[in-house]
Amino acid sequence: MGHASSEGDFDLVIRGGTVVLPDGPAEIDIGVRGEHIAALAPDLPPGRRDVSARGRIVLPGGVDSHCHMDQPPWEGRSTADDFDSGTLSALCGGTTTVIPFAMQMRGQSLRAAVDDYHERARPKAHVDYGFHLIIGDPTEKVLKDEIPRLVAEGCTSFKIYLTYEGLKLDDYEVLNVLDVARSEGAMVMVHAENNACIRWLTERFLAARKTQLRYHGLAHPEIGDREATFRAISLAELVETPLLISHVSAAGAVEEIRRARARGLPVYAETCPQYLFLTSEDMDTPDLSGAMCVCTPPPRHRSNQPEIWRGIFDGTLEVFSSDHSPWNYADKIAGGPDVPFTRIPNGIPGIETRLPLLYSAGVNMDRLSLLKFAELTAANPARLFGLYPRKGAIALGSDADLAIWDPAREVTITNAMLHHATDHTPYEGRMVRGWPIVTISRGHIVWNDGQITSTPGRGKFLACSRPFTPKRDLPPVLAS
Repeated sequence: MGHASSEGDFDLVIRGGTVVLPDGPAEIDIGVRGEHIAALAPDLPPGRRDVSARGRIVLPGGVDSHCHMDQPPWEGRSTADDFDSGTLSALCGGTTTVIPFAMQMRGQSLRAAVDDYHERARPKAHVDYGFHLIIGDPTEKVLKDEIPRLVAEGCTSFKIYLTYEGLKLDDYEVLNVLDVARSEGAMVMVHAENNACIRWLTERFLAARKTQLRYHGLAHPEIGDREATFRAISLAELVETPLLISHVSAAGAVEEIRRARARGLPVYAETCPQYLFLTSEDMDTPDLSGAMCVCTPPPRHRSNQPEIWRGIFDGTLEVFSSDHSPWNYADKIAGGPDVPFTRIPNGIPGIETRLPLLYSAGVNMDRLSLLKFAELTAANPARLFGLYPRKGAIALGSDADLAIWDPAREVTITNAMLHHATDHTPYEGRMVRGWPIVTISRGHIVWNDGQITSTPGRGKFLACSRPFTPKRDLPPVLAS
């Protein structure tokens, strides 16, 4: 580590904080020149602007690698957040990089979906962003032409679904996508639920007039998550390509991922706040307020939560994302007081509360070290999606994406204090300890203890590098 010697050589100096570096915390200053970290050392000379971080924690800006914003209307409804409100909410919660989804439905062009997302994001984003590709129709043109070109342009990760009409792929289609990912060095994320289980149970609940909110969780059984996770891992093992299991909610799925990793397979996984801080009981309400907690996979019984924590502790779950999917409560219950669970949009907001919830329950309750927290919320997603060390690290040459935290600040979460465009938060009234008070994006202070100093459109598109080395040869099973 070194530092510049002349006064005023730095545009910004963050001084006197506990800085969480890739190898652990250190009491040092951070010198920023332009948009990048230029020095990490004690007692740096003054910059053009100095910010005191004494008594504070300085963490890498969060990387939220699973969030939805400004999605085109689906089933007649649109998400509440566009790239303006969604990324503003992110930065106010200490997140400086987001990777939302460009969604292709059946019959649509993947290229057209990405072009549309560029148009939606470019004039509005407050922080830097990349795109995952949702592949809902893997035609020959998509597989052989569109995906390779989009990967070359920096969209190096795909998401596929094993459920949802209009999006779900069968196993043959999944193998084709995995094969392209292998040859392109891309990451495949999978929504792993068993569609037949969901359909079979849902039909029977509706026939028996069991339509209350609690049946949403019962219609998405944990055993279906476990089977779909095992199946996705098996298909990736056949093709010999890495895989990431998205939004893991079930203990059985954690067990399948742990078994695969023990066999040396390149299987990765993420979980989300709703599986640590919400339960099936939060959906099971006498009125429709439980609709605020309806998402897929759904929150599980509280007895499931220790296994999700265990997966975080032992590294089975390497990424902690929000799965921010912001539907207004008014839209969720638009069908009236007797609306069946099948007509309630799936998804909850959480991009601004993701980090404080985990910091409070993890770091401040001595479950997680500062380094582990930084890895889960910034470094690991940046590595897995081709952004590290540009993003996700406080290191020389990295983008100056930083969050200064007051580790003792107690905040009672209310929707009124949040910056998303959604009319509710499922965490209303929950008290957390630890809050990001300053957010710095590429060297610019964009959030300063309650004051927004960002403007829409300052965020840049991130062309992600390939997470893995492309393998242009045939998969081994075909070459034998």
